[in-house]
Amino acid sequence: MTNKLFSFLFGAAVSVAAVGSATAGTLDEVRQRDAVLCGVSTGLPGFSVPDSQNNWTGMDVDFCRAVAAAVLGDPSKVKFSPLTAKERFTALQSGDIDILSRNTTWTMSRDTSTGLKFAGIMYYDGQGFMINKTKLPNVKSAMDLAGATVCTQSGTTTELNLADFFSSNNMEYKLVTYEKNDDALSAYQEGRCDAYSTDQSGLYAQRLKFTNPDDHIVLPEIISKEPLGPVVRQGDDAWFNIVKWTYFALVNAEELGITSQNIEQIKTASKDPQVKRLLGVPGPDGNSAGFGTGIGLEENWAENAIKAVGNYGEIFERNVGANSPLKIARGKNALWSDGGLQYAPPVR
Repeated sequence: MTNKLFSFLFGAAVSVAAVGSATAGTLDEVRQRDAVLCGVSTGLPGFSVPDSQNNWTGMDVDFCRAVAAAVLGDPSKVKFSPLTAKERFTALQSGDIDILSRNTTWTMSRDTSTGLKFAGIMYYDGQGFMINKTKLPNVKSAMDLAGATVCTQSGTTTELNLADFFSSNNMEYKLVTYEKNDDALSAYQEGRCDAYSTDQSGLYAQRLKFTNPDDHIVLPEIISKEPLGPVVRQGDDAWFNIVKWTYFALVNAEELGITSQNIEQIKTASKDPQVKRLLGVPGPDGNSAGFGTGIGLEENWAENAIKAVGNYGEIFERNVGANSPLKIARGKNALWSDGGLQYAPPVR
């Protein structure tokens, strides 16, 4: 055996062993448990919120259901764990949850220093301010908040963004933080602070909880970039690929015009190779292209996910868009082909 041949065979063996090792991780645990453990917020309308029967809804919730459908064939096989901002990373690092799907901002330090990996950007957001216009009728802009007291939740990027904003504009301010977001909101409503700050999507969501929501306005400035998305542990590439490509499948489905309502018809009638690859449709030889097998799943993994929760656009509109109480415009979260930032690599 030549040295080159030995090196090739040795390298191939190492690669196979590495794939086997990665596969024998979260995916196997999820299958053995027959459920995906998903960390969500303690209650943020539009993203993750329980009703009186503890039935969860929201964009982050739907994503976890999509993963459960892709992996287990059943979107109901999810156990939701409500987590505060302080608890969320520890819960994922310790293995208490399989996915953190909780309006969490992708930053460099979180991506490189916590042992975690972001699998995509489900929602492009930015931090803003909310004030009570009846108490502060002269405040029309964040630039009018010099000397203001600002309430927010601790353990988030919000605190750092506030420091950057007020410092860069040579403005004084007082920060009041609370571990639980509901406590920060209560303080704001009781007048213990002049403004409440978080991601703009959160501002619109939290405003719905108020007795007189129209008294509270969201100021026009966006002071940060807040790319929000699902997070998994580092070191398990097989699970990372599944979570990442579930997100990509939802975006690709919208671009290809595949919805939860027409997926059966399209799967049968479409001649588009992109549709066939995404949905695992067998070719003339009776074999599919093997993209599901490539990530350790059945060939209909994407079909199951789309059937369960719809494509990305359906998820958005149902939870935070035109068909929801929040009525947030797609904006940056539109598909790239519509002038937005939502873009997914192809299944090929």
